[in-house]
Amino acid sequence: MDQDRNFDDLAPRFKRNIYAGLKGELRLQVLQRDFDEFIPQLAQRPLRVLDAGGGQGQMAVALAQRGHSVLLCDISANMLALARAEVQAAGVGDRVELVNRSIQALAGETPGRFDLVLCHAVMEWLAEPETVLRLLAAAVKPGGFLSLTFYNVEALIFKNLLRTNFKKIRTRDYRGYRGSLTPTNPLAPAQVEAWLRALPVNVLCRSGIRVFHDYILDKTDRQRDPQGLLEMELQFSRREPYRSLGRYIHVLCQVPG
Repeated sequence: MDQDRNFDDLAPRFKRNIYAGLKGELRLQVLQRDFDEFIPQLAQRPLRVLDAGGGQGQMAVALAQRGHSVLLCDISANMLALARAEVQAAGVGDRVELVNRSIQALAGETPGRFDLVLCHAVMEWLAEPETVLRLLAAAVKPGGFLSLTFYNVEALIFKNLLRTNFKKIRTRDYRGYRGSLTPTNPLAPAQVEAWLRALPVNVLCRSGIRVFHDYILDKTDRQRDPQGLLEMELQFSRREPYRSLGRYIHVLCQVPG
């Protein structure tokens, strides 16, 4: 992988398969639970937020509705068009700025500017994720927060084991095909943790997102009790070994003040 993935060709599929429906709701519920528990400032005063690679703007809209000011950047013009529609529909256009730029370009110009930096489901699509992580951490004000989610390669391995797809295990090639929503560079939690240890940040919490949902292979079973599924996902999202099986891992960090 020698360049970052641009989602101009997949924007509608992301909206349908990732953001909409129960998958998107699970993701939002886990993130909002973590934010409310560990970022009390969200309820105390307006924050300046960077949504790096913010896609279609679900998190940006949710934060803007709570009174925060959000700068959302993305290299995909088609993703930003969908984000603009979400922002306008929610009536928060005065609190969300949309910028068609790369994370590297924007974060590199804004050191120490943001109270909260989000980078959700982006690093696994980047050619140099560690470099971007350093830039994002540097964009956070002292005392501010960095919220990172990434696609967990260990969960992908486990799902392939359950499906007896041993060829991928033997070759250690877990990349999705061109046009797939499986990332080109799924990440090992141990590697991401090593990158974070090299940065001036303190980890506040770790949560799994979709810790068992994706292992329910019968789609009817997935939809039978959505509220119960959400309840169980939240209950087990920080409990091992389930947390480490999450399709995505959320790590919330704070830059020392």
